[in-house]
Amino acid sequence: MAETTVDKTQKYDRQLRLWGDHGQRALESSHVCLVNASSVGTEILKCLVLPGLGKFTIIDDNMISGADSGCNFFLPPTEIGRPRAAVASKYLCEMNEDVEGHFVNSDVEKLLAEDDEYFKAFSCVVATHLSERCLVQLSDTCWKYDVPLLIAHCSGFLAYVRLQTAEHCVTEARPDNALDDLRLDRPFPALTEFLETQNLSTMDKKTHSHTPYVVLLHKFLEEWKEKY
Repeated sequence: MAETTVDKTQKYDRQLRLWGDHGQRALESSHVCLVNASSVGTEILKCLVLPGLGKFTIIDDNMISGADSGCNFFLPPTEIGRPRAAVASKYLCEMNEDVEGHFVNSDVEKLLAEDDEYFKAFSCVVATHLSERCLVQLSDTCWKYDVPLLIAHCSGFLAYVRLQTAEHCVTEARPDNALDDLRLDRPFPALTEFLETQNLSTMDKKTHSHTPYVVLLHKFLEEWKEKY
């Protein structure tokens, strides 16, 4: 989207305060792939759907079992026997009407073998509960197409998360208290010339009260250098 609308500004107020309009636009233009609609996988997607992820695709060829419905909020008992990908996609989309959800009832290894370029379209791939053999294949594919890969696995109170991505540079930091660099230790020529024309001792009160504080800092810095 070009600009965050008034309705979306109100809806996403808390996160807009954190990452701004440009961060929200980046999220809304993203397409995340989830491999396996496990409990940890759907929870990760939920945390992206609520703030307004653009779209997601779930790849899973499993059917919902009793064990699934017992540990996954998005796979209720009434849906037992139906495809996990379709049901999880349905309930996740209900949490945010702005998000576009898709699903593929297929085995990820089959997709990798038939057409690994399929994964080029994603902004990020989230893989959960995969075998090591499948993870290696998926990892190689994501690395080849420069797609970040997040691997998550959870078993009871034990879990791990791994991230595979190329070098990522953060070009915009948002400190709570930004300190301006006035360059008073090495002023540029034009600033030096201006500072030299300012004489605090000969100024009247009105002129002194309108003097930029950079000038005051510089004058007292030079005075401090002479004394110490």
